[in-house]
Amino acid sequence: MAEPARTAERVARAYLDHLAVERGLAGNTLAAYRRDLSRYTAWLAGRGLHELSDVRTADVSGFAAHVREGDDEHPALSTTSAARTVVAVRGLHKFAARERLVDADVAHDVRPPTPRKRLPKALDVADVERLLEAALHDDSPLALRDRALLEFLYGTGARISEALGLDVDDIDPATRAVRIRGKGDKERIVPVGSFALQAIEAYRVRARPTLAAAGRSTPRLFLNSRGGPLSRQSAWAILRACAERAQLTGDVSPHSLRHSFATHLLDGGADVRVVQELLGHASVTTTQVYTLVTVDKLREVYATSHPRAR
Repeated sequence: MAEPARTAERVARAYLDHLAVERGLAGNTLAAYRRDLSRYTAWLAGRGLHELSDVRTADVSGFAAHVREGDDEHPALSTTSAARTVVAVRGLHKFAARERLVDADVAHDVRPPTPRKRLPKALDVADVERLLEAALHDDSPLALRDRALLEFLYGTGARISEALGLDVDDIDPATRAVRIRGKGDKERIVPVGSFALQAIEAYRVRARPTLAAAGRSTPRLFLNSRGGPLSRQSAWAILRACAERAQLTGDVSPHSLRHSFATHLLDGGADVRVVQELLGHASVTTTQVYTLVTVDKLREVYATSHPRAR
């Protein structure tokens, strides 16, 4: 019988050398992998698994569950740390199989734990209104543009890249709709509310010609002060400035308005599949993340309103 865990340890050392020399893994990541694999080989040894060829898929799954539960010597790992540990173990077994040190990669079907999806941060309606009002802080062309941009983002749920890629002719005031080019150049038609249409029309008539005169001709709807297409960085700066003027705390980003658009629609009773179409999500699963926000709101209302909820 091989010396307990020495064979597994030798393979682990060879794998770590491979990561350092062939893959050029960063020092901190390599140190974390070394700790992860040391724990793994010790765990195997404690179960009489002296060689890597003795390990089966159920053993790898057992170790993955073990790091999430912890023991007297090791506290339970967070989802992120546990995922890194499982990735290290999977890499070890894949390396061993590729180098023909074992017959098969028994860790192939063991998946790292996935972190819980972070709920999107949506602004409440009052905060959105404050943000939009802060955009129109004067009657200058840039202020009219800023208000039009933010009204459009909140009124359509468009991604910032989609808004900045709009041409003037993409918005049809007659049908109150906009043609949006999304990911993969997929187009969708989205209705535009009256507030956004009014802000865009004010910008198109009273501000955009002034901005366009400063640069070369471009069909883009939203322009910078030099007459060129507005950049993503400038759009972020606009939003940050408006949030500061509105005295909004926390991280407010262009995506905050997209999240708010979806959440407020669902709060108002919209069907999740309708919201999916409006957002341009390929799968309804992506949109369903927003329903969790709505459930949280329902739970809060229930807790504060029902006499038996406390």
